[in-house]
Amino acid sequence: MRHPERRLLVCVDMERYSRRTNHQQYEAQHDFHRLLREAADAVGMDRVGWTTQQSGDGELAILPRDVSEARVIGRFVPELDRLLRRYNVSRLPAARIRLRVAVHQGMVHLDGANGFPGQAVVAVSRLCDAQPVRRALAAFPDAGVALVVSADIYRDVVTEYPEELRPDRFRRVDVVHPAKEFREPAWLCVVDEDLTSWVDLPTTPGEEPTRPCPASGEPPEGPAGGIRTGDIVVEGQNAVGPGAMAIGSIGRDATFGGGTDR
Repeated sequence: MRHPERRLLVCVDMERYSRRTNHQQYEAQHDFHRLLREAADAVGMDRVGWTTQQSGDGELAILPRDVSEARVIGRFVPELDRLLRRYNVSRLPAARIRLRVAVHQGMVHLDGANGFPGQAVVAVSRLCDAQPVRRALAAFPDAGVALVVSADIYRDVVTEYPEELRPDRFRRVDVVHPAKEFREPAWLCVVDEDLTSWVDLPTTPGEEPTRPCPASGEPPEGPAGGIRTGDIVVEGQNAVGPGAMAIGSIGRDATFGGGTDR
């Protein structure tokens, strides 16, 4: 067994792949690889040097040691989003390609018998499959990429290069997979979309709601509990608006769940 190496990991997964017909899956796989290659070429990255593990609807990539994390996040991912938006504009919804992309770093064995052993590989796969990432991409139908990065990548890369990587575009989320006993914070953005007022309503037990962030991109202070609906009825001194939290007695508009909650 060779010693593990610290590498940058990129996990990519295609939205709604299983809902496609056989022919649509075939075309999507072909165009998926072509678009990744074109995006890498456009920003001066050589995909030939990437060590990849393929799946029908995505891939796990282990990047060479000399690849810049900032270039992957700040140039490759936006270029991929641009190409996807151009690709999708002339296609029916069922034939469009939209991607979840996760970026993490850590120790990985490159000589595994059936893949790449390492907790970093597990983590980046969990990030890519996270429900907040899925819901964020679904909330912006014109977007091409929802990007999620680990807390380490956000701290060490995104916040260190604010002019290029725009940390204010990211939102903190909790990635929770109860059956896998996995729970980690991460940072999410939908490329070229504004998540400032996006309100995520979790469906997985144990997930924390994702609140709107201030302009700084930092998570709001205080606990992540509270009421989060689209339209909140004001009662008494509770003055709350869409996506806000309230303490006390409030009502919820009947259009948001078939009745008034107390």
